[in-house]
Amino acid sequence: MKINKIVMRQVQMPFKKAFETSFDSMKFKNCLIVEIHDEDGNVGYGECSTFAKPYYNEEFIDGAWALLENSLIPQTLAVKMEHPDETSKLFSRYRCNEMAKSSINCALWDLYAKENKLPLAKALGGTKDKVETGVSIGIQKDVQSLLDAVKGYIEDGYHRVKIKIKPGKDVEYMTAVRKKFGDIMLMADANSAYTLDDVDTFKKLDELGLIMIEQPLAHDDIVDHAELQSQIKTKICLDESIVTLEDARKAIKLKSCGIINIKVARVGGLTEAKKIQKLGYDNGIGIWCGGMLDSGIARAHNIAAATLRGYTLPNDIAASERYYAHDIINPMIKLDGTFIDVPKGSGIGFDPDIYYMDKFTVKKAVYSKKVK
Repeated sequence: MKINKIVMRQVQMPFKKAFETSFDSMKFKNCLIVEIHDEDGNVGYGECSTFAKPYYNEEFIDGAWALLENSLIPQTLAVKMEHPDETSKLFSRYRCNEMAKSSINCALWDLYAKENKLPLAKALGGTKDKVETGVSIGIQKDVQSLLDAVKGYIEDGYHRVKIKIKPGKDVEYMTAVRKKFGDIMLMADANSAYTLDDVDTFKKLDELGLIMIEQPLAHDDIVDHAELQSQIKTKICLDESIVTLEDARKAIKLKSCGIINIKVARVGGLTEAKKIQKLGYDNGIGIWCGGMLDSGIARAHNIAAATLRGYTLPNDIAASERYYAHDIINPMIKLDGTFIDVPKGSGIGFDPDIYYMDKFTVKKAVYSKKVK
């Protein structure tokens, strides 16, 4: 890959309505978009999906910008890159900050696929023509609001629904959904809002036939999750706890979970996501692709990742219009029933929507390769 320029921009995409989790209520999706240009005019796109503040993990927009600008981008421009997998070694000196690393790795995968005239899914080794999807619903103000939200998603074709919960808005809310909508694929996402002292709450949720409870305990824990998993029937799905391949190996060995949510951004990009899904597949662990309320750029990468054989459960890759009136890709990602068609064009298979990309951009910088 003959890289000659990298462009980075911060975009603020307005949500259709505020998205509430156990830690914040957000009106905008802040993210960084990285464009890697080669000498032949090909452009690979990646996304740093971190939030404006370090709610999800240690990363945040301003910190990610600084690391990319001062370290990751200059280092990428300084070397001769043959394959995206090389970023694992290239960035190994920098601890954590996987979302910043992911933006470069994913942009390189897009560029690599375009240079080789391959759909990104094929370049990764994916085998599916469609990927199954579910949807994530933020914490609602009351039970009726939640039921209304679930009804809308089911009417749109989704049949796997993930509902954010927190103490005081858990058993009653999930029970109401189960009673109203019967045997839909239902799961709860706790965003680390509980401790082992709440085991009685989880035993009550056990009675609802959930397909999983996602990240109920501390964001960096696998030990207490193993203890909780031994006490409940519902499979625990680990999210934030799994950042590296080694994290996944340890969690599987300790029996901390039965399912892993692989967020491409969280694990450092597509290269590492491939490794973790293979480990999960080989050990009988359910795998699905999670999201970060992404723009269409990261959603496109997630679609490609979900074509790998290890991804066996419906994914958190909703249609663009679920969260945004306007996306920064064209066409916007749409559902075909409960599935998304895997693009057949080169790379991510979507073009950037330059108008909205520019409209939502609040900061931009261009970095050129130094000529020796």
